[in-house]
Amino acid sequence: MPRHILITGASVAGNTAAWALARSGCKVTVVERAPEFRDGGQNIDVRGAGREVLRRMGLEQAALDQGTGEEGTAWIDEDGRAVAEFKTEELSSDGPTAEMEILRGDLARLLYDAARKRADYRFGDHVAAIEDDGTAATVRFAGGQQERFDAVVVAEGVGSTTRERVFSGENEPRWMDLTLAYFTIARAPDDDRMWRWYHTTGGRSVSLRPDRHGTTRAMLTIQRPTEGEQDWDMDRQKRFLREQFADAGWQAPRVLAGMETASDFYFDALRQVRLARWHRGRVVLTGDAAWCATPLAGIGTTLALTGAYVLAGEIARAGDGGRLEEAFAAYEKAMRPMVEQGQNVPKIGPRLMNPHSRLGIHLLHGALHLASLPGVRDAFAKLMNRQLDEPDLSRYPA
Repeated sequence: MPRHILITGASVAGNTAAWALARSGCKVTVVERAPEFRDGGQNIDVRGAGREVLRRMGLEQAALDQGTGEEGTAWIDEDGRAVAEFKTEELSSDGPTAEMEILRGDLARLLYDAARKRADYRFGDHVAAIEDDGTAATVRFAGGQQERFDAVVVAEGVGSTTRERVFSGENEPRWMDLTLAYFTIARAPDDDRMWRWYHTTGGRSVSLRPDRHGTTRAMLTIQRPTEGEQDWDMDRQKRFLREQFADAGWQAPRVLAGMETASDFYFDALRQVRLARWHRGRVVLTGDAAWCATPLAGIGTTLALTGAYVLAGEIARAGDGGRLEEAFAAYEKAMRPMVEQGQNVPKIGPRLMNPHSRLGIHLLHGALHLASLPGVRDAFAKLMNRQLDEPDLSRYPA
């Protein structure tokens, strides 16, 4: 009998794992807490091994075709003038804006459409309890149903509740001292195809990014240690942002006005997930639930695609009669170097990139202007596009 595997979470990592596991012959069930598939989300990029995974899935060109159309990144002053620009077409490699820039929801939809042809999806439910007897995992769902699975793959987000049930107290988060909110607002006539990034005093920033849906993706960030804002209700979070950005300048009033009616408002304090192990018995973690590197690392989606594909590949290599614990250990051995390098974001980075004073902003803009000059910008792009110790995907049949 083929293995029956449960995946919790239907985003990038979960859908990738579902496709790859089903393709290898496993029976796959995916459970997602949301009542229906979620298309929302901001701009993400895919690089390196993540591109290879999409290529193997036959989705690389589709992802490129559904790109946001972002043409580069510009840091601007309070009058909207660019003080430094990095246009993708002028760079020899991916820079702040990668060749493959796509909305999270658009990529997740591509993966979901491919996976649901092979896997069973259940929306509006989630795991309430897991009992592992060494031979299988008995899962009780919030909806009341109970089933046995050969393995459970937890592919949820940074705040995964299923992870906390099985690995209680094991996560030692690394807080990055950066709070952010992002949401979609109406497109304005002067919105262009660049990612426009504006800084003001107090460690605050406002950025606007294009999409392919006729709207604009807005983000607000504040550099400071969290005081629990991520746990507030949405009304309090929005009130907090209105207060913090009331005098921010540039297009902050427009962004705050758009925030009031945004249907995809997201707010969080960035922290990395740090665990000594990603598997326990018949339960294994992947994606942000295992190793969230935060958007500061710039490779979260690449890690999600790569990790899910490697996990499925190791399970397939074990065969129906192989020991899953050994497959999980091999997956962890393959992914640890890439994850640890990806998480190696200097704690001072958010402070340097989000100055609190006008002098600090002036110095940041001067450094970025210098880095954007011909002859220098390619070196800066390579610095942004870090080379990591990626797993050998040739171990797994294409």
